[in-house]
This record gives sequence, C-alpha cells and structure tokens, in this order.
Amino acid sequence: MKALICGVSGQDGAYLAQLLLEKGYDVVGTSRDSMVASFDNLRKLEIIDEIETASMAVNDFRSVLYTIKRHAPDEIYNLSGQSSVGLSFDQPVETMDSIAGATLNLLEAIRFVDRPIRFYNAGSSECFGDTGAASACELTPFRPRSPYAVAKSSAHWLVHNYREAYSLFACTGILFNHESPLRPNRFVTQKIVRAAARISQGYPEKLMLGNINIQRDWGWAPDYVEAMWRMLNSNVADDYVIATGRTVSLAYFVKHVFAHFKLNWRDHTEIDPTLFRPADIIEGRANPEKAREFLGWRHTVGVDGVIANMCRAVSP
Repeated sequence: MKALICGVSGQDGAYLAQLLLEKGYDVVGTSRDSMVASFDNLRKLEIIDEIETASMAVNDFRSVLYTIKRHAPDEIYNLSGQSSVGLSFDQPVETMDSIAGATLNLLEAIRFVDRPIRFYNAGSSECFGDTGAASACELTPFRPRSPYAVAKSSAHWLVHNYREAYSLFACTGILFNHESPLRPNRFVTQKIVRAAARISQGYPEKLMLGNINIQRDWGWAPDYVEAMWRMLNSNVADDYVIATGRTVSLAYFVKHVFAHFKLNWRDHTEIDPTLFRPADIIEGRANPEKAREFLGWRHTVGVDGVIANMCRAVSP
C-alpha cells in the first residue's frame, strides 16, 4: 500500500506518517517546495529517512494531478491548508483557497485519473459553530463562525458531493481539538505549556491570554490519526466526528498546566482583550459514538493525559 499525505510536515501529518510506516505503507509526503521544507516534525519522530517527499502545490490543479499520476497512491490524506482560526480572519481568501480550493483540486484529480484511490479530508469541529450544551454529531447542522470554519464546511460538502455524484471513496473526519508536543507555538495549548515551563525556570514573564472561558474537547493527536486510517480502511465511505466526549474550559487547561510545574496560574497570567476573536465558539461538545460503533475507534488519552504529555515534553 502507498499513501500520499498532503501536509506531512504538520502535527497530524507527521503522526500519520509514523502510523502508516508502522503498518507497512510506502509513504509519500508533500510540501509546496520539498527541497527547502524543514520537515522538523518528521525529524523529531525520527522518520524523515523513511519517507519520500515531493513538491506539490495543492491550489494548482496541474501540480496535484501530476503528483497523483506520478506516485499512484492507494490512499490520499488531505491534511494541508491554513490551520489557524484566528489567522483566517486576517487572511480569508488564502484560507478559502488553501482549504476548499485544494480539496476540490484533489477530488477532481482523483476523478480524472479514474483509479480506486481512497481519500481522507481533514474536517473540523469549527464547522458546527456554537452548539451550546448540545453535543455535536454527524447530523448536527453546520453554523460556521469564522472564515476557517466556512472553508472547512465547503470542503466537507465537496467531499460529500463527490462521494454521492462520482462514487469516490471519500471521507471527512470532523475532528475536535487534538494536541501534542508537535503543536506549533501559535496554538494556544502549546503557548500555555511553553510559557509555564519558562516561568518555572525563573523567567519573569506574564502569559497573555484571550477568553479563558471557552470550552473545548481536547484529545491526543496520535489517537486521532488512527481514526483517519480506520476511515479509509472501512467497508463504506462516510464522515465521522472524532473526539473524546469530554469538554473542559481553557481555564481548566491553564490551571493544570501550571500545576504540573508547581505554579499557581493566577499569579502568572493576564487577560488581553486584543486576543479575543471577532466571533468565537464558547462551547465545543462532541458525541463520537458513531466512530466507536462503526470504526471501533475510541480515544486512549484524555485531556489530563494530553496536558501531562505536553508538559513532560518541555520539562528540563
């Protein structure tokens, strides 16, 4: 089996590559320019020498088609695209192009080559918007509240349409928040962990945060990439919510990170109103029962384990 991972240099791409290598796959990972890309996460996992890298611009149909025809993968995982909700408010056009446009290029290229390629698309819980106390499942309507969520919603329905109209084996994983030590510093979870680690070592700084009352379902990224693989190796193509089923506040996350370093979070944090998003989701709750029933998937690490793992990774 050969897999093509678009966005292999990111958190999910690196863990997915590691999983597929363990399962005996040949793995090709793409970057816009593989000759200059650092692939740091692949180096951290010590798998860079086991992966073939290729240059591919997902927003260029000819580049996508050429890459698929050249490498002839059995499975394609689309994990590429602008990944920051906050940044999407500043760069909405780039966000839509890199997510929805790229997804369309991949789907159309698969249709064009006319081979039984199985396709995974990275969806997002952001598509649901704010569902309040209700737990979102696959039938919950989308009410996106950011350019990022609009782009992800568009990509989701493209996948759904190509599955119905052209009989492609195409799935979307509607993933809730999932973290690991490979998260970039621009993500709030990694920002919190690294700041707490520095403060514990004597650095005199304050951690500036936005709305700490938001609530999210945080899981462990290596668990979630297994769900991706299970989707493409099931008998029927479908979409699945992937989450732990437990939601906690950002304040909870901050408190327990600082407690790991034996610090009181209130002594070292401040609220910065400029970090509030124009439109944010207050609660994110999930019902992952369908994935449990039909994929046999369930998380192995909950939010407390995620916090402990991320803190240990930066501890001296």
